[in-house]
Amino acid sequence: MTAVGFATAVVLVAAFVPDHAHAQTPKPISADTAVTTRPLDGAPSSDTQDPDAALKAQFTQRQQALNKRTEENDYRYGVKRHDCYANFFVNHCLDNARNEMRETRQEIRQDQLALDDEQRTERARERDQQTAIKQAQYDAQAPQRAANERASQQSFDEKQRQNALSAAQRQAEAPQRAANQAAYDRKQADYQKQLDEARARGVQDAQDRDLKAQRYEQKQQEAAQHRAEVEARQKEAARKQQEKAQQAAEDQQQQQQQQQEQQQQQQGK
Repeated sequence: MTAVGFATAVVLVAAFVPDHAHAQTPKPISADTAVTTRPLDGAPSSDTQDPDAALKAQFTQRQQALNKRTEENDYRYGVKRHDCYANFFVNHCLDNARNEMRETRQEIRQDQLALDDEQRTERARERDQQTAIKQAQYDAQAPQRAANERASQQSFDEKQRQNALSAAQRQAEAPQRAANQAAYDRKQADYQKQLDEARARGVQDAQDRDLKAQRYEQKQQEAAQHRAEVEARQKEAARKQQEKAQQAAEDQQQQQQQQQEQQQQQQGK
């Protein structure tokens, strides 16, 4: 094979190899390598381990083993395809590699289906087990539930009796409550009447006080006017008395002058 043919074969192999094979790049395996379903990295189970946990761990290990077988099958197929391009009968070699890969893939698929069936069966068993446990717990709690129901019923009946007694007592006390309410209403009416009367008296008293105040003010004004009139009359009388006294003085002085004149006339004769 030429250098160009080898490069072309390498490119074709790279095109058919899965992405995860490129990423992990496992080491080449020989033809006598045995691929089994035994867990590759599983630890030996202990007798004291939880059976359910151990079974789940086993399922996980088997799934990992199937994934590993798939990776190895894909890688082996890619290697054989690469080697076929160095063979004279390239197509025949490729067909054999493809058929071998498909047979191994079918075996892996059968093992995968068997594992899936076992896991579904285990999940169904766990569901049935949980259902049985819950049913057993429910049955075991039946006496307590019955006791709680009886206690609840007794409490309800007691409340009903208490409500009936309270209703009967309220009914028996109804006349007394009505009488008390009537007495209270009368007291309230009397109080309201007294309150209205007091307010009316207050209004009347205020009006009376205003009237008295007006009368007092009027009397004060009349008294002041009377005093002013008296004072005016007194002043007028005093003025007239003074005028009379002055007139009398003048008259007396005039008489005295006349008498003097008469005396002087008599002495002249």
